[in-house]
Amino acid sequence: MKILLVEDNPELTQNICQYLSQQGLLCEAVATLYEAEDRILSFDYDCILLDLMLPDGNGLQLLQTIKTAHPQLNVLIISAKDALDDRLKGLDLGADDYLPKPFHLAELLARIRAIFRRSKLGGSDTLEYNEIQINHQSLEVTVLGKLLDLTKKEFDLLVFLLTNKNKVLSKQAIATHLWGDYTDDLANFDFVYQHIKNLRKKICAAGGKDYLTTVYGLGYKFDSNAS
Repeated sequence: MKILLVEDNPELTQNICQYLSQQGLLCEAVATLYEAEDRILSFDYDCILLDLMLPDGNGLQLLQTIKTAHPQLNVLIISAKDALDDRLKGLDLGADDYLPKPFHLAELLARIRAIFRRSKLGGSDTLEYNEIQINHQSLEVTVLGKLLDLTKKEFDLLVFLLTNKNKVLSKQAIATHLWGDYTDDLANFDFVYQHIKNLRKKICAAGGKDYLTTVYGLGYKFDSNAS
């Protein structure tokens, strides 16, 4: 999962990003509404962690903007401003959950995973497609019952492609989703090809179909019509 944290407390930001990274999530952080709007316009995220009290305004403004432009984007409000009317307004505007500060980082992770299960996995920890089964708790992938030996990036790549089934994803979109926005300065994204190649080889070696299709000049997609 790729997370954007919108939080102006440096210590809390560091703690959250460090913890989520240790749990295998890619977490980027900004401290203002302006920076958050710019990131959301430029990059794709699975979930936004949104503080309400920010230096340049109320996070509810950003929530309204997000849900107007990107209604499917998940938002978890994290804020010390826990009055009932703020909770209700945030949920009415489309927030997926509300976690008042202070909170345990383990609970934050559990809330994020619950949102991901509801939005991407139909409420389950397991994502299945034909002969492929992906378990998000154990981080294991099996094809026809055979366990694949995948790196973490290969696992994340397969989830990203499958949850965007039949959608063409550019090399840049894949790179920024899996490695973060520091890839902006790279001259090319040829390393994505190697990860696609390795993942395809491992799926096919286990007896699976070659769903990972190259769309020349554009990128790659998980093709449900693969023969």
